[in-house]
Amino acid sequence: MGLFKKKHDPFSERAADLNEQIAALEAQIKQLTEEQPPGASTPFAAAPPALEKPRLRSTAKPRGTQPASVPEPAAVPPPQEPIFEEVNQERIQVQQEEATSGDLNALGMRKYDLVTFWRRLTAHFRGPSTTNPKLVNYLAAGSIQGLRPMRYEKRVARNRFLFLAFIIALVLWGLVSIYLKKS
Repeated sequence: MGLFKKKHDPFSERAADLNEQIAALEAQIKQLTEEQPPGASTPFAAAPPALEKPRLRSTAKPRGTQPASVPEPAAVPPPQEPIFEEVNQERIQVQQEEATSGDLNALGMRKYDLVTFWRRLTAHFRGPSTTNPKLVNYLAAGSIQGLRPMRYEKRVARNRFLFLAFIIALVLWGLVSIYLKKS
């Protein structure tokens, strides 16, 4: 019975194998560094940065040519004040007054407007406009391989609804007829 037996863990075995390989490589590196003569540089040791300068090469200019004198930048004129367009403030104030005076009643609340309420209500149930109308056209037409057109999906959903409504009407009719026969 394997109730009290330790379960096999492949991760710990793999970690132990990798640790053994790391130890073997470290021993090999140590052996190679001890075998080299004292004057030879090791491939692992970096050269001191003070002794060697970085060697740079330019591919933009041929070797040995020095650039001509660098021209001094032209004097930059001091920045000027920005120029703003004149705006007719009276038109803005008149528009704000018209917008606030017509929509509010004496208490500062919005006036009850049935048409505006209806538009807001229909817009709420309509939902946001699409960000990708081309994709909507593809879905509606069924142009994407493997997807049915939306008109087919709508027809299936409509038929399912009508069938369930018919079943519910039959059940209600049966309940009402049973109730009327008892009384």
